[in-house]
Amino acid sequence: MSEPLVIVGNGMAAARLVDELVKSSLGRYAIAVIGEEPRLAYNRVLLSSVLAGETGSHDIELKPASWWRERGVTLKYGSRVTEIDVGRRELKIESDESIEFSKLVLATGSSALRLNVPGADLAGVHTFRDTRDVDLLLTLAAQKKRVVVVGGGLLGLEAAYGLAKAGATVTLVHLMDRLMERQLDAPAAHLLKSLVERKGINILLNASTARILGESKVESIELVDGRRIDADAVIFAAGIRPNVALANEAGIKVNRGVVVDDVLQTSAAGIFALGECAEHRGICYGLVEPAYEQGRVLARHLAGREAAYRGSVVATNLKVSGVSVFSAGDFMGAEGSESIVLSDVKRGAYKKLVIADGRLTGAVLIGEVTDALWYLELIRCREPVARIRKDMMFGRALALAAKAA
Repeated sequence: MSEPLVIVGNGMAAARLVDELVKSSLGRYAIAVIGEEPRLAYNRVLLSSVLAGETGSHDIELKPASWWRERGVTLKYGSRVTEIDVGRRELKIESDESIEFSKLVLATGSSALRLNVPGADLAGVHTFRDTRDVDLLLTLAAQKKRVVVVGGGLLGLEAAYGLAKAGATVTLVHLMDRLMERQLDAPAAHLLKSLVERKGINILLNASTARILGESKVESIELVDGRRIDADAVIFAAGIRPNVALANEAGIKVNRGVVVDDVLQTSAAGIFALGECAEHRGICYGLVEPAYEQGRVLARHLAGREAAYRGSVVATNLKVSGVSVFSAGDFMGAEGSESIVLSDVKRGAYKKLVIADGRLTGAVLIGEVTDALWYLELIRCREPVARIRKDMMFGRALALAAKAA
């Protein structure tokens, strides 16, 4: 008889784990997936493309309903788990239903942060995190509303781009002195700002939100320095918080995220966590690729094979507001490292490679990202680059030709 394995959460991490499990566990588990969102798992990275009208909402689904059925996976979406009973190995669901488990995986993801400022509860204040948010923002854009997006990281830029392309008048305010400060150095961020502004988005840096003003709905936003920006809506896209309440209430160890070891097991035996809700060696990654790596490790472990997750080299490889952006590893350059930089502002291109101890340790690319995955592989495998050092800036083809000569 198959062992009941339940996954709480129906996002990208859960979908990848199921894909890996059905390939490696050979019928060992009867898999059930319980998701709160009322739809099949989808590619959250493409939400901005839906907002911008570049793709349809159903086109971003990761797997069709038939895929799940054919693999014998029980799907319950639009269902919220309210309690984990660790001792009885049982989950309580909002409808008073319960489901037993032998193994449990928490893939509960994260929620968008809402700034704790006066006026944050006014009508017209939204977040940008799931397809329901996209539907609201599309309505705003169709009405040609004035929108202020708070946050200049990846989420904020994507919301701003999608809204502007869909017809809204958009101002983006960011607390820091540069956009995407966790992924880009100052020159790359400056170039990205100029490229995004060409798309009609007004960007204010070093801009801290003091309050949102209005009687019963948003009328304007006031910054700490006294500036006011007229607005019909405010979108918070200033970060995410791991969803840990279920684990915490069940007595499972939680710091910022649900604490897991090298096989993704929590402090409770037979209960695991992965993706944005998980904290491994003090790190909550909040990115897709680490979640996929965790899924591969956990699937191997659950299949009875040797596996260990040692952490991920953090990388970003996306179109941000229509601009190709890649960063990986130590892109700022730790002490003792050296940087090779190629900048062509007129062409909208920037490339920085960081080398330490004869190996590539970090990279930032803006505009031209053709060789991004090759640079990422060099960073991960720690291969010496002495033989290709003078050519690697100009791409994989030239560097490998020089290496073979």
